[in-house]
Amino acid sequence: MARLSDSLAAALLLKAALRLDSNTQRERCAVLRAAVLLVTALVVSITLIACSGSASPNGSAGEGGNLGGQSGSLAYGYDAGGLGGWAAAAIDGGAWAPSTGCVARASALVAAMTPAQRYGQMTTVDSNGLTVNEATTQLLGSVFSGGNSDPSSGNQITDWTHLVSSYLTITTAYNPHTGLLYGIDAIHGNNNVQDAVIFPHHIGLGASRNAALVEQVGRITALEMLGVGINWAFAPTVAAARDIRWGRTYESFGESPDLTGELGAAEVRGLQNGKLGNSQSVLAGAKHYAGDGDTDGGKNAGNVTSLDEEGFRELAIQPYLPSIVAGVGSIMISYSSYQGTKMTASKQWLTDVLKGELDFQGFLVSDWDAVSQLSGSWNEQVKTAINAGLDMVMLSHSKGAHTAADFANALSSLVATGDIPEGRIDDAVRRILTIKCEMGLLDGDTTLDASLTAAIGSAEHRAVARDAVRQSLVLLKNDGILPLSKTLSRIHVTGSGADSLAKQCGGWTLGWQGLGTAGAATVTTTGTTVLAAVKSLLAGSGTSVTTSTDGSGAAGAERVIVVVGEAPYAEGQGDNANPTLSSADFATIAKVKAANVPFVVVQFSGRPLILTDGSGNSALDQSNAFVAAWLPGSEGEGITDVLFGDYRPTGQLSFTWPARVSQIPIHDGDGQKPLFPLGFGLFYP
Repeated sequence: MARLSDSLAAALLLKAALRLDSNTQRERCAVLRAAVLLVTALVVSITLIACSGSASPNGSAGEGGNLGGQSGSLAYGYDAGGLGGWAAAAIDGGAWAPSTGCVARASALVAAMTPAQRYGQMTTVDSNGLTVNEATTQLLGSVFSGGNSDPSSGNQITDWTHLVSSYLTITTAYNPHTGLLYGIDAIHGNNNVQDAVIFPHHIGLGASRNAALVEQVGRITALEMLGVGINWAFAPTVAAARDIRWGRTYESFGESPDLTGELGAAEVRGLQNGKLGNSQSVLAGAKHYAGDGDTDGGKNAGNVTSLDEEGFRELAIQPYLPSIVAGVGSIMISYSSYQGTKMTASKQWLTDVLKGELDFQGFLVSDWDAVSQLSGSWNEQVKTAINAGLDMVMLSHSKGAHTAADFANALSSLVATGDIPEGRIDDAVRRILTIKCEMGLLDGDTTLDASLTAAIGSAEHRAVARDAVRQSLVLLKNDGILPLSKTLSRIHVTGSGADSLAKQCGGWTLGWQGLGTAGAATVTTTGTTVLAAVKSLLAGSGTSVTTSTDGSGAAGAERVIVVVGEAPYAEGQGDNANPTLSSADFATIAKVKAANVPFVVVQFSGRPLILTDGSGNSALDQSNAFVAAWLPGSEGEGITDVLFGDYRPTGQLSFTWPARVSQIPIHDGDGQKPLFPLGFGLFYP
């Protein structure tokens, strides 16, 4: 759609501003200031009318926050004497703000849209079972694919390009044109797509302590997303995981809010290519705001009761500040609760703190069917969530779940009765359209770049992933057998993870729970296991490489590599009250020990594991060397680079490693004696 004329745009901006209640004075003024660039003379008189009235009593932006408001001088942290003792964070004077032009354009569009069009913008629906006709009828502004929501035709790159393109084009017929966001959980690469590069999960990247590397990982993830047309990443997870019993621990960079904040912002910069609107950028979505890493007992989607407000701000809110400064355009709200109140229902944390104190200028999206978890009827749930500050609702399209039509009907009814102010709806849609404008989605081009499609899984991309693996490994023990020689007569590679991409990659890999799990598209993808990497490295060297899965066959070898670890999992399915190495893995290690051959253990896991079994047998003590490899992804050659000395280990623990289950939760400085402290990591001499 061509841009509205200046005079019409100004008239629509006036209409939008006058619809806002008196408590949104700052936003009304911001909208009108944007219009000054279009028609200065007209807006001067409008401003005198529309900005009259009383300000919000607390000086905040009122119900809708401060979209396009005060940039530059607004501090969004707390000074040393303030609540939580945060240091005020500032880059170029404060939080990122959208361009004045995009605020004006979005505001004009909002004023021109029908209620049904506005409600469609506030909705994102899972592609599984959705049809293009339904999406068009409901005027959807966003579609996403969940962890198991693969194209019905298959999971190849071409299947994804066809699926995504079929939805990207529907908004070209909308009047006005509003563009479409297509979201996906790009947790460690474009990990739903067959043969895409799978990077180490965040727990490994956290051990690298390398923000430049994390930014590069985000950059390549964005390119591989755009190769199939996807433009919105539900990433990064910036939560500081404070209890390793939590099934999403591996999605966190570490236990420190400072580290998770720094690396989260780096990933935002990589995904958004510096800032939204730069070429080949996608929208980042920091998550899950807030407290998902702090729940009692590490329970997924649980309740946080152990932290007072000062502690909650320091541990759960602080990690978002660098991402807000970096210009993250969206934030996903957590399933979890604070002191019994669901985050999805909390006006205090969504509007007063996030949009008010922190001056977040993007939009807020719920997690999968999270609104349905609130108390009351469907209309009451919608009323609570939208008035709390939620801008977009994520719907699963599952059997029996609420639909886009249900959501639109609820909004229509609630606006008609005044239970949701029309200004709150306009604010939500304006935020969404402003981000779309910054991304260039309002201009109507949905053409895929064939060169990006061709580069998915390329050698260049895999080289970066291999380097990320090398930098993520943490050497916990070495009695001198590492690095391994490349001139051994025989090396034995054994264990449950030796030839398993499923264990190597973990959850959120070609399926929600991981490769080969129920609902996953496939049991494998392009990648190199540890066994394959060892064979490739030693091919033609004269070294014999033998293998087994259970430790058998080790006798007579000069060295053994034992690869053990957790089976893949994701979210609540990974919650574990006893995160200990499995009995089968303990048995494998014991069998190799009995063979009296020096061996190194490589452990795949989404968290530190207890390394002593119920009988007191220690996997660590039995081994000659021990490497925490986390969930390194598809490029196993990064592991052999370290084991054979082509790269010296540099990783350092981003989590405190407990010696026994009774120590969990354990943190740096809490007075407990860990097996390994935060920051531990050995190096080669």
